Amino acid sequence: MMVAWILSNKRIKACSGAYCAMVMIALLDLPPELPPDASARRFGFDTFASGLPEYLSRCQTFEGGISGSPGTEAHGAYAFCALACLCILGSPKEMISKYMDLPLLISWLSARQYAPEGGFAGRTNKLVDGCYSHWVGGCWPLIQAALDGKQSSTASDHPLASHLYSREGLTRYILTCCQDSQGGLRDKPGKYPDSYHTCYTLTGLSNVQNYHFNTDIAPPSSGHFPAAFAWKYAPRTSSTTQEQDRNVFKEEDRLETVHPLFVIPHLAAENMRSWCEANQGLLSP
Repeated sequence: MMVAWILSNKRIKACSGAYCAMVMIALLDLPPELPPDASARRFGFDTFASGLPEYLSRCQTFEGGISGSPGTEAHGAYAFCALACLCILGSPKEMISKYMDLPLLISWLSARQYAPEGGFAGRTNKLVDGCYSHWVGGCWPLIQAALDGKQSSTASDHPLASHLYSREGLTRYILTCCQDSQGGLRDKPGKYPDSYHTCYTLTGLSNVQNYHFNTDIAPPSSGHFPAAFAWKYAPRTSSTTQEQDRNVFKEEDRLETVHPLFVIPHLAAENMRSWCEANQGLLSP
């Protein structure tokens, strides 16, 4: 019921609604098949994912970014939702490369990091904002996996990992501009901290501190969408960085690593998925 409501609610942009629905379907091990009486079946669709990659492809704009629905403005949050959706459905190498103009998308994402701040903006000609440390910053591991396609969890085997964006610049923006003296994190200096910006700015910082890899080797309990659970990570340390993009955080400030698609700790995602698979009867209507 909740999945159907999200997909049908007109107040929710299609990209974000699809992302929320696919996260629930994957984590809760829900059957991907549409109900027998679903109206979408009259148009040849038989699962919640039917036609979804093609729709997300139509959301890519002339700039190269991704909008919430076809014909609207490209936005960093919708870019993440669309890319994460594709990576739940299949491997990044296959899905992103097939359904997105990857060079144009990289061009648009690269233009979202501004100098001298080092932070990300969500749209063209907008100011940087701490929350896009995740919404835009979280796109880069997915793009990296689509570019290299290697089945390895060793940072040194992924030469692109250090060059897609300035991790040092983003870290400096988060630590020097987004922290509030009273606690919490904020959009930018002059703004007040809040839980939303604290969550997504910290998520962006966690992403900066690690490399993520799609190995194409999912655990046995990965269910209908194994690619979503085939992600591993390696900490970004002084031995894996290059001089032009240094670590500028202390080791005691290293955060817990979050899953690049579900944006919760890796172990939490795996445990949730395993529990739901083992208790399918409890989730049945």
